[in-house]
Amino acid sequence: MEQEGNIPINTTDAPSVVLDLIYQLKIKDVMGRNVITAGKSDTLRHIQGLMRENYISGLPITEGQTLVGIISIEDIIRALDLGYIDRLADDYMTRNVIVLEEDMPLSFAITFLNKYRYGRFPVINKKKEMTGIITSKNVIHTLLTEMNKEVQRLETLQQKQARPQDNNSQMSFATVRYDFELAGRASTEIKKALKSRNIDPKIVRRIAIASYELEINQVVHSLGGTMNYSIQPDRVVIEAVDTGPGIADINLALQEGWSTADEWIRSLGFGAGMGLANTKRVSDEFTISSTVGVGTTVRSTVFFNSPKEE
Repeated sequence: MEQEGNIPINTTDAPSVVLDLIYQLKIKDVMGRNVITAGKSDTLRHIQGLMRENYISGLPITEGQTLVGIISIEDIIRALDLGYIDRLADDYMTRNVIVLEEDMPLSFAITFLNKYRYGRFPVINKKKEMTGIITSKNVIHTLLTEMNKEVQRLETLQQKQARPQDNNSQMSFATVRYDFELAGRASTEIKKALKSRNIDPKIVRRIAIASYELEINQVVHSLGGTMNYSIQPDRVVIEAVDTGPGIADINLALQEGWSTADEWIRSLGFGAGMGLANTKRVSDEFTISSTVGVGTTVRSTVFFNSPKEE
């Protein structure tokens, strides 16, 4: 795959309206579905022709609907230079292909595009079948379109007088192990609820970070759980309760970069070991308790008048 310029968006420090979009949108909402592919028995010359005709610089190699490799423009140039352009793709394709799953949040595509600087990533579904391709062009075009819609929505809201809400409010959402399609739903809903109360955007952002990190932790590391929110007159309390393996050493788990994620989870872009550390960093009050073989409970509190910075 070829190297290209990255996407000038930071998935943690971008404006809140952009962060909302990149965590709400799924990769399947953005990816291109009209994917041009080749087979293992196709020659590199044939693939070169497909690239030239379709103005692309990387071609997935598939067997049926299964992705088995990729040929990049660099592979074609090398074949021309060394005189084996009529050889089969099976002999020269890259087999260890970095892929994204269609139900992942768009934030993971942005992270991958910026980290690896590849021009495109194949996208697969839960059956490991190839369903699309995502490029930086896909991401930028979709974000611009969605941001325009969001600006129009915000302008409409500004024309209305916000109704004060002083009553307490409770919200609760279930999480399911490895269900990336629903991952982020609870965090999106709590942000909407707080914005409707005209809470300081900086405070909302801190709450959103804590919520998202805890929600993703449940999806990746537990057998499932519940995200509970209590919106009070002066604070928000998040209680994340899960069942599963539990944490043997809480102090170790709170260290940045420490993780029990396996290679499959890491290959999907999770398991960096920052979830609990980030949650504690943005919280005004933070507690965690865990029993091995039973589960974990994390409680994060953020005050609306907190002077604390991220």
